[in-house]
Amino acid sequence: MTVHSSSSHTPKLGMRTTKQRTAVVEVMQEIDRFQSAKEIHTALQDRNAKVGLTTVYRTLQSLVDIGAVDALHSPTGEVLYRHCESEAHHHHLVCTKCGRTEEIDGGPIEKWARQVADTYGFQLTGHDAEVFGICSKCRENSQ
Repeated sequence: MTVHSSSSHTPKLGMRTTKQRTAVVEVMQEIDRFQSAKEIHTALQDRNAKVGLTTVYRTLQSLVDIGAVDALHSPTGEVLYRHCESEAHHHHLVCTKCGRTEEIDGGPIEKWARQVADTYGFQLTGHDAEVFGICSKCRENSQ
């Protein structure tokens, strides 16, 4: 997973800058957790932005392709999106109850991925590793 944007800057929009694309990017900058395309579409509707769901999906995919947004597969298999704060390679720790997300360093995962690729004769071109759990606030609220 590569990340090329910073929360203090507007993510790059790619070749085509449209009003709809800009609206999606603005919503993404305000999201502090991973959200589905449908949730992002709802946030756009709440702002009276005239952006169709298909356009949201296409825009999110193009933003992922250029590294302006991170995408991950939730434990349920749904693709979730988030504008990340770090420009450096990182992973995520995600609360499965509230969606709170912490960007984390891969630590030993980086070495393990290289070793596995080498063992099987692969040239490593990338890897994904996300960690899911329940944050301390959600654990406190459930007691």
